[in-house]
Parts: sequence; C-alpha cells; structure tokens
Amino acid sequence: MAHQVQVTFDAADPARLAEFWALALGYVAQPPPAGFDSWERFAERIGVPPERAGDMAAVIDPDGAGPRIFIQRVPEGKTAKNRVHLDIQLTGGDRGAHAWRRVTEHVDTLVAAGARRLWETDEPTGRAIVLADPEGNEFCVT
Repeated sequence: MAHQVQVTFDAADPARLAEFWALALGYVAQPPPAGFDSWERFAERIGVPPERAGDMAAVIDPDGAGPRIFIQRVPEGKTAKNRVHLDIQLTGGDRGAHAWRRVTEHVDTLVAAGARRLWETDEPTGRAIVLADPEGNEFCVT
C-alpha cells in the first residue's frame, strides 16, 4: 500500500507562495476545517497567537489526485540549490510543437506571476524549461 505524500516548502511569505503554486499546479487553496469559515478562526480556536496565524498555507489538488503542498514560514532565506524539485508535466512526453506551446504559454503565465526563467534544456532524455518560484525554489515545466 502506498503512503500519502505532502510536499513542504519553507517560505518568507507563505500566502504569496501558496497562491503561486496553486496557479502553477492548477490547485486551489485548502479550505478551512469543517465548522470554520476561515483559517484565522481555526488558528484562534486551537490557540495559535494572532501574529503567527499567517505562518502557514496549503494548496490542494481539487481532484484529490496530487499531493498537498504545505508552505511554512521560516526566518532564513534560501541559500543553495534545491536537492528536490517539482516537475510540472504538461506534454506527457510529446515533443511536438503543439505540446511545447502549452509549456511556453504556462511558463509565460508563471513568469508574470513572479517566477524567474533560469534556462531551457533539450536533451535526448527530455526537454524542459527551468524556473525559480518567487522565493527562488527551482522547478521544471516539461
């Protein structure tokens, strides 16, 4: 039996990074637990001090297929290359012009939302555009 996976990002601004990754992955903000109309009310109920209420955010796959993305505030910034990164796969291995146009259009959308285009690679093992999210975390769009 497989285990569920959550991907966790450290961030300076969890809400902004959650918004970016929701756009990048086609995810939505995770709704608050049943019985609460907001995460702030939930945080208050479980005793989170008001100044820490924005220290976390999460986005989820609306279809329930992909992993939850959890983003937590940390005091330090990113200082080195990621040892793990996400690949957003749009082409399914199709190397045709129409499939690649989907990649470049999505990359343009993500750059407009705060990503930075780092480089493009086209090798026998695959073609991808490498970007950095608004906080510098590298990822690929293929």
